[in-house]
Amino acid sequence: MKKHLALIRGINVGKAKRIAMAELRALMEELGYLDVQTLLNSGNVVFGIPAKLKGDHAARIQRGISEQLGVSARVLVISGDVLAKVVAENPLADVSDPSRYLVSFVHDAADLAKLGPLLQQSWKPELLATGSHAAYLWCPSGILDSKLPEAVGRLLGDGATARNWTTVNKLHALVTGA
Repeated sequence: MKKHLALIRGINVGKAKRIAMAELRALMEELGYLDVQTLLNSGNVVFGIPAKLKGDHAARIQRGISEQLGVSARVLVISGDVLAKVVAENPLADVSDPSRYLVSFVHDAADLAKLGPLLQQSWKPELLATGSHAAYLWCPSGILDSKLPEAVGRLLGDGATARNWTTVNKLHALVTGA
């Protein structure tokens, strides 16, 4: 069974939208997903989808989180194949600090076109690039001091969620079993 990844936007950041990972894993299993694993405390879930479970998995998980855990949060589900492609396409492979390198996953790949105006601007020393399923943001002075994540966030809204490169690689290892 191929692995999938649910990225839950904006949970466990500050005091709002708190979800215990044990509760999230239990919810995912109750919804019918298999081999459920979470990574970190920030809404990263790797899981398998049984063949009999059809439909919009992001909507199903999002609804479950809202109804059973009382938290409203946008959920993005991607396949392990898409995650592998995001890792393989890495256009900024030369960056030196993966904790300052963000990958912004989008719900709809067509939304990446919204970043066109930003791609035309110079962000030096920061960098912005896009792939087929994600935007890549290098923030050498730190993510909190960078204007680039805010600019990308304004254009993509809650249609995207970001993870740093270290987390992306850990999720990739979980999905591939490496």
